[in-house]
Amino acid sequence: MPTYITLWDYTQEGIESIEDSPERLDRAKQVMESVGGELHGFYLTMGEHDIVTVAEFPDDDAAAKALLRISQSGNVSSETMKAWPEEDYRDLIANLP
Repeated sequence: MPTYITLWDYTQEGIESIEDSPERLDRAKQVMESVGGELHGFYLTMGEHDIVTVAEFPDDDAAAKALLRISQSGNVSSETMKAWPEEDYRDLIANLP
């Protein structure tokens, strides 16, 4: 399955209800699973972004559906990057035209 790295930022609403964040994470995992995805990594971070996640989804549509549903809560905003693991990267480079 394709891998997606997402950079998340708490909104003002999200930070004001930070105590509810663990329950929101559990709901986000359920949303991801409902479209066939799986969260592989969750990291609270310091710096420009508040959270980094690594997830797999069956395809771009499934990823978009899950991330839109999670963002709909108004507690976070996100930026998502599709990622190629090392093996796929090596295959891609080896097969350049």
